[in-house]
Parts: sequence; structure tokens; C-alpha cells
Amino acid sequence: MTRLVGLDVGTTGVKAIAIDPDGEVLARAEREYPLSTPLPGWAEQDPEHWWRASEAALGELGTDDVAGIGLTGQMHGLVALDAQERVLRPAILWNDQRTGAECAEIEERVGLERLIALTGNRALTGFTAPKLLWLRRHEPDVYARIAHVLLPKDYVRLRLTGRRAIDVADASGTLLFDVAHRRWSEEVLDALDLPAGWLPSVLESPDVSGATAAGVPVAAGAGDQAAAALGVGVDGPGPVSVVLGTSGVVFAALPAFAADAEARVHAFCHAVPGAWHAMGVMLSAAGSLRWFRDACAPGVPYEALLAEAERWPPGAEGLTFLPYLAGERTPHADLQVHSTASDGRLEIEQVAALARDLGRSFIASTDHSKSLTIANGMDEERLAAHARRIDALNETFAAAGDGFRVLRSIEMDVFPDGSPDMPPEALAPLDLVLGAFHSKLRVREDETERYLAALREPSVHVLAHPKARMYGRRAGLSADWSRVFAEAARLGKAVELDATPARQDLSVELARVAVAEGARWFSIGSDAHVAVELEFLPFGLAIAALAGVPRERILNYRTADEVRTWAGELKAGPI
Repeated sequence: MTRLVGLDVGTTGVKAIAIDPDGEVLARAEREYPLSTPLPGWAEQDPEHWWRASEAALGELGTDDVAGIGLTGQMHGLVALDAQERVLRPAILWNDQRTGAECAEIEERVGLERLIALTGNRALTGFTAPKLLWLRRHEPDVYARIAHVLLPKDYVRLRLTGRRAIDVADASGTLLFDVAHRRWSEEVLDALDLPAGWLPSVLESPDVSGATAAGVPVAAGAGDQAAAALGVGVDGPGPVSVVLGTSGVVFAALPAFAADAEARVHAFCHAVPGAWHAMGVMLSAAGSLRWFRDACAPGVPYEALLAEAERWPPGAEGLTFLPYLAGERTPHADLQVHSTASDGRLEIEQVAALARDLGRSFIASTDHSKSLTIANGMDEERLAAHARRIDALNETFAAAGDGFRVLRSIEMDVFPDGSPDMPPEALAPLDLVLGAFHSKLRVREDETERYLAALREPSVHVLAHPKARMYGRRAGLSADWSRVFAEAARLGKAVELDATPARQDLSVELARVAVAEGARWFSIGSDAHVAVELEFLPFGLAIAALAGVPRERILNYRTADEVRTWAGELKAGPI
């Protein structure tokens, strides 16, 4: 019997399936592997795990007598190889969010309009190109040794066939591909100063990319979404597929390449030769139901929740929920957009790089300030540019009669020896500086000295993230918080309250220690590094109330001018 095998190199594991020419399933095999999150917002995997899992799954099915193997898998991930095709570091995955600054750099270097025209997309943290720029900036020793770049399923192809190749559908998600002409974009590569020689040869999805040691041909394959669309019959214009998992995908084939001018949907090459597709991705689809279950009805079966929901008429009596639990990808292209209800009104934030519709997205009914924390490692010129954009945003608020203002601020790392990672001249245009111990260094058992170093840096106004390593895998306190907060009180500096809902008990505990040690000023924030995050203010107020912090001592609820005055006086001595 003729058998065909498909291999899906996913985020949580490998799935292999054997079918006959009519599509009847003959056998299945799966193998799982771990996901590493070494820092908040990071997602990495060891490519060796993909290969071992693939080898085991294919071995279970038996492939020596099959007619061919097709490949698919998670898109966008970066596998960096040296000249001997050895993996240089763990792969950075599609859901990794560390590259916000690099996305802004790409859109600045290429130009947003030109980038969309060439690649069909704007720069998003999940794509491959920003990861390369991140390596160049943060791991130059690794970057200097790169000789080849592959995506996840294509690394498995390399191990299967010895060939470096990629299909046009997966290549479309790198942000380095001329999608209209189905080839690598020399213009983008030149603008980003990336060598074309690093990239694999490009094939149409049905093309044979090589063969296994047993002589079994291996097709070029496709990224997971294009392959899945073929599986449900979306091979040409007309039918549309809607897939609802943790995220949601709407997929439609196009008669020709057509990039949305605002990149509200993705435009990629399809797995059908000579065809393209448009795709919309929302990050919290069925994941919203899980969030609701975990937050409001822990342990209740989903079937029971759905049955209860059916009892209500459409519209739920005017209740509105916006599913921006982990930011959004399309149509907003903003990983920091969130929503919540406050005082009976729904607030929506779109902040990453101050997205296009920011002025309309904010809803604020009181005169209070909220600082914008922007990514670490920015130079003086880029910080000044951000300051100008924030000023322009505030002018929009003022013209609309809105009392809300965004402060020009940054969260800055401080090394254990007390030296900041930003030069003083770069901080000049800013209103407020939040200081944290340097996140790029290995964590010690006692982080007290690191927090003290951040507090004692003269340019720092607020101690950021006084909570790390007090939860999760590490047990017990990670710092002498009484000593840290006593120093904050002595210096007159503010302490940040982490208002991430899952950590409220921890935040209340720390806030009470801070109050007991005499700390007088506080700010409300969360884990997100690029967010205005108004939705966390209600959580922060609850933490403050439980800890006995007066509202007038919370910087978020002082006017922007009052915070600027406070920061200026702080430089002259404790307030």
C-alpha cells in the first residue's frame, strides 16, 4: 500500500501522520518537548529536541517504504547555525516578544510603507528578521558566528536530508521575503545589513527539497497555517477558513498578491504554487474562554460554561468584552493592547511604539498622569524621538480637552556596581526614570544589593519591579525588602506596585512592608515593558488600599505637572 507521511514540528511537540492516497489515516505518532521562558516575554527551544522528537515519531510510523514526506510546523522561529551547521543558541520562537525595539528599527530603516509593499506585513515581534537584529545588538558574539539561518521545520529538514531549504509560505513570515515576486528581498536585506548568503534556497511547497538516507523524497512543505488551509480545502479564492484555538486565524486565498496598505492583515505566499493568501490572527480567541474560566469559575468544565452562556440573549444586556488578553496581532498589530472595565466604561490601550490610533484609543475621565515605559537599550537619538512623539500625543489630548497625559519615561537597568546602562545625556528629554537591577545578568540568591544599586543611581526616581523571584520556581524572599524600602524612604524615591492581577497577594505583602519602612511615594505598573496600561490602575488601587497607601501618594493619580515637579525636587534632595 502506498503511504504518505506528514510531519508537523509544533510549539509543544511533533505530530506525525501516515495516510493513503485517498486521505485515510493509517497511523499517528506524537512526541512532546519543553518550552523555555528564561525571561518574561521570551520563548525558546532547543532545536535538538525537535529532531529527536521527529526521529522518534517517524520511527514509530516507519518511513522506509513511504512514497514521500511532507513538512509543516511553527512559523517565524530563528535557528542560527555556524559554518558547520551547528546550532549556536536556543531557537527564538514565534511567540517571543523581546524584539519591540528591533521592529521599530526595521520600520525606520526600510520605511513602513515600503516594508508593507515588499513583504506584505509590518514588523512584528514574532517575525524572524527582528530576532536577527536582536542578536546583533545583544549577543554580538553569537551573531558574528552565524553562517546559516533556518526556521524550525527547515532545521528538521536539514537533519533529514542534509539540505538547507525553505518553502515560499514559511519564507513569507520572515520579513525578509519579497512576497509578490516569491524570492528573498535584496532591498530589505540591504536596508537591514543582513547577508543574503545566510538564507536557504526557496522552493514552492510541492517541490522535492531532498531525500532521506533511505531515499524517501521530502517535500518543501509549508508553514502551519498555509498547510492547514490546504487541509480544509482553501486552495483558491472563495472558501475561507476560521480556526479557533488559543489564538484565532481567519484565512483566505487571494487571486494575486495584495498587501493591505495598513497591514491590518498579513499577506503571504500560499502553499499553492503561484498563489497568495491573506490571514488575520487574533491572539486570544478560545484562550479568552480559558481566561474567563480560570478567573471566574476555576475547575468548571467548559461545557457547563457554554451551557450557561446559551441561557443569555445575544448582547448579554450590553456587557462588552474585548479579547485583548495578550495584546493583538491583527488588525491592531500591537502586542500591548489590552482591555478592561473601569467605572462602567471600557478602556482600550494601544501603545507599542504609540500605535496609529492611540489618541482615539485612550478613554480617560480624570486628570491623572501615567508614565510610558519604553524598551531598554535605546540610544540618545531614539529616546529623543520617543519624547517628541509623546509630546505630540499629549498635544492631541489637550486639543480634545482630555486631562490625561503620558509622561516621557523609561525603565532603565542598573548594573550591580551602580552604573546605569543609559548615558546621562540620553535621559535628559525624559520626565521620569524607573530603575531596576540589570535583567541580563544571572540572578543571585540575594538581590538586595542590586535593588539598592538601582535606588542609589541619581537619575532614578522609581524602583521598578520590587517583586522578582518571590514566586514560581524560587521559594522565599529574594531580597531584604525592609532594608530596600527603608532606603527608598530615606532617599524619597517611589516604589512600583506590581498590579499584574495574578500577583496581587505578593504586591500587597510588599506594599505593606514598604509602608512600614516609611516609603511615601508609589507608582502602579506591571510586567509589560512597553505599556501605558491604564487597565491596571484599578488593580493597583486595590493593592494600595489594602496596604494603607493613600491615593494622593500614587504618582499615577497626580497630574503630569505635579509628577514633573516631584521628580525635579527629588534631584535636589529627599522629599
